[in-house]
Formats: sequence, structure tokens, C-alpha cells
Amino acid sequence: MAKAQGAGGNRIVQWIDYRLPFVKLINHELYEYPTPRNLSYWWNFGSLAGVMLVIMIVTGIFLAMQYTPSTTGAFNSVERIMREVNYGWLIRYIHMNGASFFFITVYIHIFRGLYYGSYKYPREFLWMLGLVILLLMMATAFMGYVLPWGQMSYWAATVITNLFSAIPFIGHGIVTWLWGGFAVGNPTLHRFFALHYLLPFVILGVVVLHLYALHTHGSNNPLGIDAKGPQDTIPFHPYYTVKDLFGLMVFLIIFTFVVFYAPNFLANPDNYIPANPLHTPAEITPDWYFLPFYAILRAVPNKLLGVTLFFSSVVVLFFLPWLDTSPVRSGRFRPIFKWLFWLWVIDVFVLGWVGDHPPEGIVIPIDRFATLYYFVYFLILLPVVGKLERPRPLPESIAAAVLHAAAPRRETETERA
Repeated sequence: MAKAQGAGGNRIVQWIDYRLPFVKLINHELYEYPTPRNLSYWWNFGSLAGVMLVIMIVTGIFLAMQYTPSTTGAFNSVERIMREVNYGWLIRYIHMNGASFFFITVYIHIFRGLYYGSYKYPREFLWMLGLVILLLMMATAFMGYVLPWGQMSYWAATVITNLFSAIPFIGHGIVTWLWGGFAVGNPTLHRFFALHYLLPFVILGVVVLHLYALHTHGSNNPLGIDAKGPQDTIPFHPYYTVKDLFGLMVFLIIFTFVVFYAPNFLANPDNYIPANPLHTPAEITPDWYFLPFYAILRAVPNKLLGVTLFFSSVVVLFFLPWLDTSPVRSGRFRPIFKWLFWLWVIDVFVLGWVGDHPPEGIVIPIDRFATLYYFVYFLILLPVVGKLERPRPLPESIAAAVLHAAAPRRETETERA
């Protein structure tokens, strides 16, 4: 009987798959998909980002059921979610902290790609799609930050949208369009809510394109060399599904610890005060994941130049496949690049620290120097070092490097003695 039911189930699957080959696609892309055999845990963060996107969409849908997108009801509806809706506090804390953890996974994913040269031929379009996802995340996070309609929400919306007024001729028109009027108010909140709800599904669509581009030429790997045959690859399942699940468990332990024991650690206390257009906070700062870009914005006193640098800090990443002139992908074999890269990572953290402090005293010169190095790294150091650097020899193949690393070391005559 069980065999008959199994045969019947298989026939149904085969019937559907013949007309819509979904099962065959999943089997090929997630089960049999040949993956370099030397991927480390740094490659877990792509799948972790995908999990966080799903969590953000699901919790966002439940929050939208209870949220009131109006200047008179937004703050109170958030308080009602926290105090009266069953497990509303949990859903909101997961969504609120999920944004931070989503950015953590994506930033680590980007830093890994920068170090191992995942943006180089033939993965340029894969890299650019990833940056589009980052830009959409930034827009979604900013609009979501406005929705609670607290003090920091209101003034962050006012300050950030006002940046577009620096654009000659059309700037003020863009600001008026964003506001839906001549000040941040009810129309602004309505359109921000609509876009905040829509953009995650746009991100999901770009993620599908990102995965398609990834599977077209395969994953990069720590050695930065292409797989040369079946000996260099292993099936994605079960090897990397198990590895991803282990990484996911560790990640969720940290995430749930923050949600239950430190849910407001990354939040701004001013956002628990209702928005007041007549009272400006002492210091207006965005969420932590915007702080490096906010520091670049404030690095120069000229508003137009600051806005130009702000947007250029992301745009320059789109040209990275052509700015990096080295034929070697992985930073593991590039001694000079390795030092410059880690200095750049430190520089990004310094910019984050600067963005969290008022622009006064020693903070100002540090901000300008850190901003200068940020752009010098991409526009000058990478092109020059790529031409002058002498990389270490690359392994013959992935398999040769893996087997050599796994082989037991033989003792010499001196060591035995």
C-alpha cells in the first residue's frame, strides 16, 4: 500500500514537473549544484542574508496588519503593538533587530567579496546586482526608521530628505515630491509606509537574479581560481547545506539573545518620544549601519560636495571590477593589497565611530582623513598596486591545494632525532 502511494506521489510529481520543471530546477540548483570544495564559513553569510530577508518580510507583514500610517496614529499604533497585541512585542523586536542583523550579514558578505575578489571577471554583473540589493536595503531601512514616528524618526526624515535640495535646479522639486508637500507630514508617512512594504519584495526579485548570476559562472572560492574539473567541486547538498545549517544555528543563537536580552541595545532612546516638529534633538544620528556614510557626508562643510561624496561612496563600488587592475582575485596571494585592505576595513569602522559623534574637535580631522583614505583606496591604491604588486604563485588547482593542506606532514630526520 505504501509503495502504491509512493508510486502515485511520484507520478503526480513527474506529471507536474514535466509541465513545470520546478522540482528538476530545485534538484539541479540546490542539490546537484557543483560547488568549490574549499569554501569556508565566510561563504555562509550569503545564505544567512537570505534567511534574514525572509524573516523581515514575514514579521513586516504581521506588523503592517496592526500599524496605522498617519501622523496622529503611528506612534500610538506602535505602542499598542508592543503592549496589547499578542506577542506583538516579540514580532516588533525581531523586525527591529532583524534590520541590524540583516545589514551585518550583508556587510560581512561584501567585505568577503572585496577581499577574495568576487567582483572580478566573469562575476562583474553578480557584484553589481549585490550592490543594487544594498541600495534597496538602505532605502527600505531608512523608510522603516521613519514609521514609528518618534523624535529621531521625524528629524532623520527631515534631515536626510533635505539632502536632495543640494542638487542644482531640481533639488527642491525632489524634496517636495518626497514629502508630498512642503514639510514632512502625513503624505510623507503614507508614501514611506507604502514603499517600505513594497521594496522588500523588489529586493527578493533582485536576489533571484543575483542567485541566477551566481549559478551561471559558479561561486568564487578562497583561492580565487576557477574549478578545472569534477575533482575541484562537490555537490552543494549535503556538504554545504549542513555547513550552512550549522552557521545558521550559531547565528540564530546570537540573534535571539539580542532579541530577548538586549532588544534596545542598537536603538535610539529618542525614538521612544513622540515626534515633535517644534523641538529638535541635541544630535540627529541615523542607525549604526548608516554611520560610515553619514560621516562621509559631514566630512566637508560644503553641502553639495558632501552629498556628492555621500553618493559616490557607494557608486565607486560599481566600478571596482575595473579599478582593481590585478589579474589575481584572492587577497591571500597579494601581500601589499592585504595590508591596504585591512587598513580600509579599519577606516570604515573609524568612519562609523566618527558618524556617531558630534562634528567638533578632533572628530573633524579624523573624519576628513578617513574619508580621504576611503576614496584613495579605490581610486588610486587599487589601480596602482594592481600594476606594481608581485603576487605569490597560485596553486595548480583547488583539489591540489586542498589535498596538500590535508596531507599529514612528514617528520624530517632532525625532528625524529
